Amino acid sequence: MTPEEQDLVMGLAFVPGVGRTRTLDEVLAHFGESDGGALALRLLRDAVERRDADDVEMALIVHGAADASVEEFMEPLIELFPAEWHREHEDIVSTLGKLRSPKTVPTLVLATHWVPEHLDWDENRALAVKAIWALGAIPVAEAREALEGLRDAENEIIRENAVKQLARRGDL
Repeated sequence: MTPEEQDLVMGLAFVPGVGRTRTLDEVLAHFGESDGGALALRLLRDAVERRDADDVEMALIVHGAADASVEEFMEPLIELFPAEWHREHEDIVSTLGKLRSPKTVPTLVLATHWVPEHLDWDENRALAVKAIWALGAIPVAEAREALEGLRDAENEIIRENAVKQLARRGDL
């Protein structure tokens, strides 16, 4: 994606006090697409193929602006999550969490244990907390078992959030 195209897509991002500076229709017209979800998926696949972290972010912005189905994004996001070359791990976990799909459990469990290098500074473990809350919303035994396994985590934040999710689910 060119810098101009990135600027165009960034116009879809909501900025407090400013709003959005571009419409989805403008972005779709520029890329010759009529469906925001299809454009987002095309941009994501292209970004992954080229290992372009900035374009992964652009694809997720288009996806969010288009309010597109998360289902079609599930497999590419699951594959992308553990890659170190991008910075969208938290957004991926948030997007996968919206699915409440048993297929996302292994990726969400990984997110509770693994800290990407770019998030190493985060003592609050926001990535893990997002993953724990996503696990709490998935009504299958695998998610419950993952949360139960986190009750004994060394990290207090992880432990407390796992217990909160188990309680919320009625599994305590």
